[in-house]
Amino acid sequence: MKNVEMKTGGSYKPPFDIQVRAFDFACRIVKLYQYLDKHGGAAHILGKQVLRSGTSIGANLEEATAGQSKPDFISKCNIALKEARETLYWLRLLTACDIVPPERVTELTSESNELVAILTTIVKKSRVTERKR
Repeated sequence: MKNVEMKTGGSYKPPFDIQVRAFDFACRIVKLYQYLDKHGGAAHILGKQVLRSGTSIGANLEEATAGQSKPDFISKCNIALKEARETLYWLRLLTACDIVPPERVTELTSESNELVAILTTIVKKSRVTERKR
């Protein structure tokens, strides 16, 4: 499942499957961390934060897939959603503090926003179907 750099027409096009997208996103976050780690100081510290939250999205989706129940699935997806929002925060902070040029994280920020939207929909729809049971 290695889709890290799916490029079409010179621009990044994310895969459709949420787990694949989260995995690809995590790989790109790791690369960002490697860049930040070389710069030390605040870049290194904030890099650890974005690394934790950005890689946790996919890990929680993997756990959700193996959930023991519908409420467990919803809980894990909700955690993934929170991690996606946190990642978005760290990406904004990195650019606001001039640690990373905005163009370096534009695609990551966009993908993080899309993951938030997708996960919000998954959680909301799952809760509705759970209540109907």
